[in-house]
Amino acid sequence: MEIELGIQNVTRPVTFNSDEPAEQIQNTIDQALAQHAPIVLMDNKSRRFIVPADALGYAIIGSETRHAVGFGALS
Repeated sequence: MEIELGIQNVTRPVTFNSDEPAEQIQNTIDQALAQHAPIVLMDNKSRRFIVPADALGYAIIGSETRHAVGFGALS
């Protein structure tokens, strides 16, 4: 799923793909915001993204649905 993080005073958003469930990502962000701790997320290439919670402007968590690619059965 695609995740987009908007960071204050940064022109471009940080966008990456993660294999973690959307609920887990949201819980990680919520806990970090409540504790004013860094938000630590991992992408599907095992890279860590660390964002200060107080600098987070927004977070967009994409859908978990895998979309089919291709033309399907043509008759």
